[in-house]
Amino acid sequence: MIAIGCDHAGVEMKKAVIAALEEKGFEFRDLGTDGEPCDYPVIAEKVCNEVLGGGCERGILICGTGIGMSIAANKIKGIRAALCSDSFSTKFTRLHNDSNIMCMGARVLGNGLACELAEVFLTTGFEGGRHQRRVDLITALENK
Repeated sequence: MIAIGCDHAGVEMKKAVIAALEEKGFEFRDLGTDGEPCDYPVIAEKVCNEVLGGGCERGILICGTGIGMSIAANKIKGIRAALCSDSFSTKFTRLHNDSNIMCMGARVLGNGLACELAEVFLTTGFEGGRHQRRVDLITALENK
């Protein structure tokens, strides 16, 4: 199960990503918005809580640039959100950082690329090994 949410700037991209996920057989939980103006930190918190609570394996957040969602999500303990705009970085944020939230900018990316990046994010696993030590160090920073 994938949690997905956006602010009003990301509605069309969210619809495209959901359609692409459905076509690939992914299940998702849409946590808004459907077009009404909203504050992106509220949506970020909803998606992150679904991931942290175990209801969803990973999350996708979309706003105008992806930056606001990324900042908001990374304030939540246990979240490793990555701003994704290319396939290489998207792949390696999963492989090396075990990111559990991807953020994208609807005013930065086209819908086609966003759908491709979402698939990369959702189908790439975490390598573990030496990278687990580094993820543990990130977690330790949250606990200071």
